[in-house]
Amino acid sequence: MKKPSDGLEILIEDEDLVGLVKPAGLPTANAARGDESVFTLLQRRFRPGAFVGIVSRLDAPVSGVVVVAKTRPAAAHLAEQFRNRAVEKAYGAVVEGRFPAPLGQWLDWHDAISRRPDERRSVLHRPAGPLRTQDDRTNIPLDDDDDEGDAIAARPAHVRARVVRRAGEVSLVELEPSTGRRHQLRLQLAARGCPIVGDRLYGARLPYPGGIALHARRLRLSHPRTEEPLVLEAAWPGEWGRRFPALFPGSGRS
Repeated sequence: MKKPSDGLEILIEDEDLVGLVKPAGLPTANAARGDESVFTLLQRRFRPGAFVGIVSRLDAPVSGVVVVAKTRPAAAHLAEQFRNRAVEKAYGAVVEGRFPAPLGQWLDWHDAISRRPDERRSVLHRPAGPLRTQDDRTNIPLDDDDDEGDAIAARPAHVRARVVRRAGEVSLVELEPSTGRRHQLRLQLAARGCPIVGDRLYGARLPYPGGIALHARRLRLSHPRTEEPLVLEAAWPGEWGRRFPALFPGSGRS
């Protein structure tokens, strides 16, 4: 049963884990001193000195499902599932621009992503042939074969993506990543001319107060103790229905 906890929507909780919905604008962990995060809110919720195991993260501007371990064995088991890509992840995004496929058609994007430690933005590398160092439309950094410098080695980034609804200058896109690179979905969409609404870092023009229009909709994994399948799913943010009513007909309050 869902219940609020210090601003967090709790989807499930037992002795091993807690599944919750993180609001946009709240860091998962490692917030600046004095700022709140999922980690600090759960520290207050649990008994003093209780273990809070962050096994996966969402960027602070992103909303959606997060799972947190309550014991060290559960943390190890869950982390292994994420590491071995045994967790199925589904996201939704409201994007600008024209998605490069007809409605409902799934695309597979196989890229690679790297980032220099001193830079905010990650860099996308596509697998076939050299590219310009910038995309003219989105100002997104792309790879230059001879300009790796001190960049962290590029790592594979894969996602399945499709557009499910269009309305004027925005579209609702579903995404199923099999990898979890830093800023992966934000960068892969923006590099194809479809930045996420509110994501000024990667070229978006339209504002989205408090975050960006990217939502972790569903996680499918195994329970760390029972091994039973566990599906954690969050409704679309209520703000999306109010802000983009044509994309969410009949759901202005959901």
